[in-house]
Amino acid sequence: MQFIRGLNAIPPFSLGSVVTLGNFDGVHLGHQAVLRQAAHCAQRHHLPLVVLIFEPLPREFFNPAAPVARLARLRERVAFIQEMGLVDYLIVLPFNTALANMTAPEFIQRILVDALHARQCVIGDDFRFGQGRRGDFALLRQFGEVNQFAVEAAATWLIDDARVSSTRIRAHLAQRDVAGAARLLGRPFTLCGRVIHGDKRGRQLGFPTANVALHRRLSPLRGVFVVEMQLPDGMIHAGVANIGTRPTVDGQDARLEVYLFDFNQDIYGEIVRVEFLHDLRDEQKFSSLVALTAQITQDCTAARAWLSSTGT
Repeated sequence: MQFIRGLNAIPPFSLGSVVTLGNFDGVHLGHQAVLRQAAHCAQRHHLPLVVLIFEPLPREFFNPAAPVARLARLRERVAFIQEMGLVDYLIVLPFNTALANMTAPEFIQRILVDALHARQCVIGDDFRFGQGRRGDFALLRQFGEVNQFAVEAAATWLIDDARVSSTRIRAHLAQRDVAGAARLLGRPFTLCGRVIHGDKRGRQLGFPTANVALHRRLSPLRGVFVVEMQLPDGMIHAGVANIGTRPTVDGQDARLEVYLFDFNQDIYGEIVRVEFLHDLRDEQKFSSLVALTAQITQDCTAARAWLSSTGT
């Protein structure tokens, strides 16, 4: 898969392409179904599959004071899409003032027709685009008839008779229901980031933690969980993670701290992937560091018991 930033870096698609576009926040089962549908279309027509995403998310651009609890940062979206092995080109467009002011007809002409030479588009029938979100499925199909590209509605993926969506997954995570979120994602909820130096307080308590940089204004998840961390070498280690502000030590910023069982390696600077497997408890403030240490010990015992019961 070739990753491309911006319109100016797009190669010539002289023979045409099959295009699907959207936010793909989380790359959940609904997104995966769209990508498979578009890939089948591309294979039928012997054309490359192009996926178009935006950064930042449009909601973040239009309302920066109300951050979105993202399911996936750009790095994670790229990784999840690449791992499916279906996409030839993943193009990220900067969602800026110029793009926000582009009318729907301009968007179709400049990006889909002139830049990508789309021969087929696969989008959800509720997708909106262009200035004021005035572009919709019907308009795209109308322009497709003139510009000789077909428009295919993406199938809706249902679980429990309800549409799988990023909003629905965020609702599960807000309740610490990582199992419910995993059902809609098709995999455990995951956070990726670089291991950075912290205040070393966990080491002082006897539980040295890996501090993972979140680079998020708002995390969709808070609390204490059973996790597995994947290192760059592919090795996977189980442990307990706390994600939150650490109220016992008057923390201010949200952090992800992971204590790995039977682990003693220097992984500072490494980019890791943390999968959240099971909810243990909400984050809470303790009366002393002694009480906090006792609770961490209980958390580790409960986590080991859960892992043993599931054969993980």
